[in-house]
Amino acid sequence: MSEEQRRQQGTLYGFLAYLIWGAFPLYFATLRPAGPWEIVAHRIIWTLLLCAIVLVVLRDLRWLLDLARRPRRLAGVAGAGVLIATNWGIYTYAVLSGHVTEAALGYFLNPLVTVALGVVVLRERLRRLQWVAVGIGTVAAVYLTVDYGRPPWISLALAFSFASYSLLKNRLGISLSALRSLAGESLVILPVAVAILVWLAGRDETTFMGHGTGHTLLLVSTGVATAVPLLLFAAAASRVPLSTIGLLQFLTPFLQLLIGVLVMGEHVPVSRWVGFAMVWLALAVLTVDMLGAVHRTRRDGRRARAAAAAAAPSTAPAAAAGAPLAPVPSSTAPPAVPEPDDDAGATPAGPVEPHDGESVVDESLGQQPRCP
Repeated sequence: MSEEQRRQQGTLYGFLAYLIWGAFPLYFATLRPAGPWEIVAHRIIWTLLLCAIVLVVLRDLRWLLDLARRPRRLAGVAGAGVLIATNWGIYTYAVLSGHVTEAALGYFLNPLVTVALGVVVLRERLRRLQWVAVGIGTVAAVYLTVDYGRPPWISLALAFSFASYSLLKNRLGISLSALRSLAGESLVILPVAVAILVWLAGRDETTFMGHGTGHTLLLVSTGVATAVPLLLFAAAASRVPLSTIGLLQFLTPFLQLLIGVLVMGEHVPVSRWVGFAMVWLALAVLTVDMLGAVHRTRRDGRRARAAAAAAAPSTAPAAAAGAPLAPVPSSTAPPAVPEPDDDAGATPAGPVEPHDGESVVDESLGQQPRCP
């Protein structure tokens, strides 16, 4: 398969992943009368079961022993599991309570929150356009708070929980594959899921067995609905540039917004659209900055390789004569700076976590998947 075919295939995988995530409001609406806590609990249990089956088939279980022997990494996986389960719970509540548009706003805000957390927690230095984007996003958040008459809690909770999830995995260097990451996080929060179902059963509020076979199968399908888009994203991230992933990600909140307004009939006043427009402007500035940074990095890499190639022939005569080769001064032939690998991508986190040492701020348009 040619490189171009790989990229086309990766783009298709990424499009499908974000399309599925974007359609989640329609899917979760079919899970009624189950409440958000019951849905999250089933999502954890059936996702873990599906991951376990795949891992057994692949005979890929040794990493669990390595994880158990490394308390710091295990604690990081546990923390990530709690954060992503919190994100799932808030999102499910938003859909079932008629706040899909507010949830969509949260995922629009996520890249800006990720950048801001990188500055506050990791002491990252922002480029000028990144500061502009964060400033516009802050103004938008204040404006929406005034417009709502309260802070947009659902939007902010979704944005901060997912950004914190990504930041935690970056900070602790949790370098697990997408499948392992999802399995590990589901495993460590399994006791919480079981406790939720026991608590609901004690209150006679479970719906798993009392609302027909179709409803039961829908709850079981939450495992597939969680794992499939994640694995599609992982396949895309290994085939296309990060810039492509960064642009595709906006498909999810855009679809959620359309579903909330056009399908679920949520009313969005004109003043609210102004707030959305401010957020979109901030994201446009952030996108321009990301694409510019990618272009500059590639250009510098090409120049460095060209300089190294031009210096190489000067050593050929000495080599042919059998004379010892004198070292080339660093000022004459600077070391090549590799061009970013277009096939390298973030592997979210369940979503997919960044690679070890990957900057949260630079090129962090939320390359982790939006995994509601």
